[in-house]
Amino acid sequence: MAARSSDLQEFLDRLREAFASANSQPPVSSVVAALYHAVEQPTMAGTPPPGALPVCGYLPTALGIARSSSRHLARLATAFEALEPRLAWMVRPSGGPFASANWQGGHANATIIGPERGLETRDDIVIGVSLLAPHVRYPDHRHPPEEVYLLLTPGRFQHGESGWFEPGAGGTLHNEPNIKHAMASQDDPLLAIWCLLLK
Repeated sequence: MAARSSDLQEFLDRLREAFASANSQPPVSSVVAALYHAVEQPTMAGTPPPGALPVCGYLPTALGIARSSSRHLARLATAFEALEPRLAWMVRPSGGPFASANWQGGHANATIIGPERGLETRDDIVIGVSLLAPHVRYPDHRHPPEEVYLLLTPGRFQHGESGWFEPGAGGTLHNEPNIKHAMASQDDPLLAIWCLLLK
């Protein structure tokens, strides 16, 4: 069986703890249960070329907000900080409707586990992270896999025809397959973990 690095396992344990402490709706809990059933079996370690982007300069601020929010988020922030230097941060390759003018240089995404550029290579799930600088509006987008988010900092979200809503630091949300959705930061950077079920 493949071995999983200790920092990745610690991150997964703390993420699970943070999801468990959130007052999540049943669809979130269902996806999280499927996610953790999958990760019981480690797969091959990935070897992405690590690299930060200028927007990553907001990470210390975002992690500080998480640490001041709750004990569970503080533990998750510490676990994420330990593995973050190994992540390959990237910008979204294509835009979309309603993105703010500063979107391209004001965001970064990284895969933690998944088919490409992850610290563990898998084809059944993706766990990733998004960072937005203050006052950035991510473009509307959609994708077939079902998705859940866990927020380490406050931010605004929209899905389907809903208005904007704010789950708050430690909050969760669920995106149905192919539903249009978007996110936006406010005065502080937005840092969020997202998880996709591919199978």
